[in-house]
Amino acid sequence: MVKVGKWIAKHKVLVLLIGLLLVFPSMIGIAKTRVNYDLLSYLPETLETVKGQDIMVDEFGMGAFSMVVVENMEMKDIQKLEDEFSQVEHVKDVLWYDDVADISLPVEMIPQDLREAFFKGDATMMLVLFDNTTSSDEAMDALTELRKLANKQCFISGMTGVVTDIKNIAMKELPIYVVIAAVLSLVVLELTSGSFVVPFLFLLSIGLAILYNLGSNIIFGETSYITQALTAVLQLGVTMDYSIFLLNSYEENKKRFPEDKNRAMGHAIANTFKSVAGSSVTTVAGFIALCVMTFALGRDLGIVMAKGVVIGVICCVTILPALVLFFDKPIEKTQHKLLLAKMDKPSAFITKHYKAWILVFLVLLLPAIYGNNHTKIYYNIAESLPATLDSNVANDELKNVFDMSNIHMIMMDKNMDSKEKQKMLNEIDQVDGVKWSISMNSLIGPTIPDSMIPEDIKKIFKGKDYELAFICSEYGSATDEVNAQIKAIDKIVKSYDKSGMVIGEAPLMKDLQDTTDADLVRVNVISIGAIFLIIMFLFKSISLPIILVAVIEFAIMINMAIPFYQGVSLPFVASIVIGAIQLGATVDYAILMTTRYQRERQRGKDKMESISIAHKTSMPSIISSGLSFFAATFGVSCYSQVEMIGSICTLLARGAIISMIVVLFVLPAMFMIFDKLICKTSIGFLGDRKAAVK
Repeated sequence: MVKVGKWIAKHKVLVLLIGLLLVFPSMIGIAKTRVNYDLLSYLPETLETVKGQDIMVDEFGMGAFSMVVVENMEMKDIQKLEDEFSQVEHVKDVLWYDDVADISLPVEMIPQDLREAFFKGDATMMLVLFDNTTSSDEAMDALTELRKLANKQCFISGMTGVVTDIKNIAMKELPIYVVIAAVLSLVVLELTSGSFVVPFLFLLSIGLAILYNLGSNIIFGETSYITQALTAVLQLGVTMDYSIFLLNSYEENKKRFPEDKNRAMGHAIANTFKSVAGSSVTTVAGFIALCVMTFALGRDLGIVMAKGVVIGVICCVTILPALVLFFDKPIEKTQHKLLLAKMDKPSAFITKHYKAWILVFLVLLLPAIYGNNHTKIYYNIAESLPATLDSNVANDELKNVFDMSNIHMIMMDKNMDSKEKQKMLNEIDQVDGVKWSISMNSLIGPTIPDSMIPEDIKKIFKGKDYELAFICSEYGSATDEVNAQIKAIDKIVKSYDKSGMVIGEAPLMKDLQDTTDADLVRVNVISIGAIFLIIMFLFKSISLPIILVAVIEFAIMINMAIPFYQGVSLPFVASIVIGAIQLGATVDYAILMTTRYQRERQRGKDKMESISIAHKTSMPSIISSGLSFFAATFGVSCYSQVEMIGSICTLLARGAIISMIVVLFVLPAMFMIFDKLICKTSIGFLGDRKAAVK
């Protein structure tokens, strides 16, 4: 690796030229990669609700719909608006009162169930059906056009509106996330590094790595908006250490080879690659653990971020060395005193009072476990957006005016007997929270022959094999009430038609909850297991993996317990990814200190001296790393209007600080208490010495 390092150092201009040229295909890749704003589309394709949506598109030519509330408008104007909506590209049809009766007919004369469905006081509701799925570009474009046609008396609700609002916010905020993360990281680096120029080189190198990572996502075709939003922030936070390692190694090797900076950098590259390759494995393992989720968002985020870490390592040993050598003179001219240079006194205080920190650990352990296990999680995606957005305003209007929050769809065998269909729907109408049902029978009557059914009605309700019915629910998505309601409706449907399905936004969110609850356990177990094995292999020890993982898991539990004691609910995505990411990204702090502790024990020093040296030498790096990770994520958590992103960044920022504090205070105390056990359960921990453990 030294030869490779020397070649990179010698050909620094060529390396920088290649690095800059790679920006162009990366920018093209970013532009060509589609961003998916619908989290429900990441549910497993094997689910009945997902299969049902595909059948909807294939058989009925529609995959999404929006409920439109129109207030204080004359019937003829509403009909005109309906006609305008119908002309919008990718709107398949608009279902309203005039589909079943002439608008000249007084509202009081139509059947009660239809009157309740379409009218409430001075308000009326129409159902706009799109010809593509909820998050498709076509459906979002159509909804945007509907909003342009609508006036202040119209409120367009539904999942497509939520997804469109997420897209609009994300496109506006994404560039600002990067700027905030870069500026705050720059401030931290300027305070903790030894030169005013170095932080800019770090950010330039990592910035190029982020561009390469985002550009290479073109191989997947699309990524989620959460992945797109978090990639730059996370990659900046978790790979900053690698740049610090390289610079420190270069400074050390310059003392060894004062007359040959290329040689010094060659050795620095070799040393950095060796240490960074080992350090990055745990981070990659944390991200790869997300790939076991059946909810495919985990795979999306996990693969992109694991790839980002690998690209970050490569850039750290190629582009950054070239930049450092190229700007070597400005670096030397802008040297300044290190803020974290003298850590001997605080380190001595921490290691001396190790019993106090163990006591704090024991006191906090039970509240941390309890809070972690009782933090409330919410699954309604709309709740992660500001209440002032068009989609949430419309959803509130729908609830307030019509006392409804959802429309479920039932897909049943179109050849089912008409009487059986009506009997089934009558039973469904009796389920708690069901306000009404609309089917072809309720619109035209069960006795009308198929040949006499109007074509515009038939194309909405009848497909090749299935027939549709719409069920109105007063319960909101992702609530216990609606989940119980869906279960009851599904049981009724299956009793009449085993191939029948209940689909829609609320059934999808119910499946989302069931799926991600199982994923949470799976991801935590696999991430802990993988990192346990890596540490065991790294230190050839059975006790150290237990201690190190326990220390970081304690930090994670404190982090996750805080929302419980604050009375705050977390979006489901945040609760799943935080454990794997915080463990993978911050266990490096513990590994860094443990490596030095092991080295000092192998050199023959007693436990107190070894722990003291390990603590004070690793303290600056741990603080610098923790603050960098905090800086990269904290600003985004404060700025983002999308709580799904903001909550993840809040947890990561807080988690970085908590992990840093726990490693600095609790880990050395663990070494003091379990030193004898560590030495006995670790191969070669004391080197070749045969002396008794002191």
